[in-house]
Amino acid sequence: MPNQTQAEKMRNADGFVAALDQSGGSTPKALRLYGIDEDAYDSEAEMFDLIHAMRSRIAQAPAFTGDKVIGAILFEMTMDRQIAGLPSARYLWEERGVVPFLKVDKGLADEVDGVRLMKPMPDLDALLERAVAAGIFGTKMRSVIDAASAQGIKANVAQQFEVGKQILGHGLIPIIEPEITISIPDKAEAEDILLAELTNALDGLSDGTQVMLKLTLPETANHYESLVNHSAVMRVVALSGGYSREEANARLARNTGVIASFSRALTEGLSADQSDEAFNATIGETIDSIYRASAAG
Repeated sequence: MPNQTQAEKMRNADGFVAALDQSGGSTPKALRLYGIDEDAYDSEAEMFDLIHAMRSRIAQAPAFTGDKVIGAILFEMTMDRQIAGLPSARYLWEERGVVPFLKVDKGLADEVDGVRLMKPMPDLDALLERAVAAGIFGTKMRSVIDAASAQGIKANVAQQFEVGKQILGHGLIPIIEPEITISIPDKAEAEDILLAELTNALDGLSDGTQVMLKLTLPETANHYESLVNHSAVMRVVALSGGYSREEANARLARNTGVIASFSRALTEGLSADQSDEAFNATIGETIDSIYRASAAG
């Protein structure tokens, strides 16, 4: 069963979910934005050491507490490492009051029918067992929608909920993330199809079952309001999806009941060569702005 104190926080607390889950494919870009170019490391191991140092610095910033950051999504290697001498998930919850989640997908398959489904996860049960042992509350898994394809979006949502039920079986809360690419010309139409498919999938869950949803900020304000209010939804969070933090915050504030789960927009403006004072001031201002946008919705 999920930790009930954490579940109550995720359902009702003001704040947002930080996405600190850049994987192997997205880590070089995240490091470049942080001021560390690829010629600064010679191996994947060094790369992951550097990204963990960045995540640890964020997690230990004075403003990064459960007062405004109610949850954080971790990469598997982050879960397996320590922050300030404690296993990462324990540090987040015990020292900062932040509910820990784990990214579990293994990346995206090639596009079919306008969507990119998740690659197979044959070792998922073993990973989920490790997550439970580490004190993880829930998981996140991402697939992508690149066109308003009814058949593709139906398959995308079906896969998400199939894996979601496997995750629920381990007592973890899945964050279902069928991301719609923000640059596609038929984004609004894709959002209509996605809303219908998500509603059908949620209606089919057993009574008392709850999941979370992570969705691209929609073209029409409150497009997903029925999902926010659905009995099977613990919380709806929004990804920044490539929007600037300013644009993402503005869109978020127009959607009642939706809170942020930003990654790139969270780390915008941070740099490895900043002094601790400058770094902490920057992340503090960022957290305040995302918190305000989340509360405004």
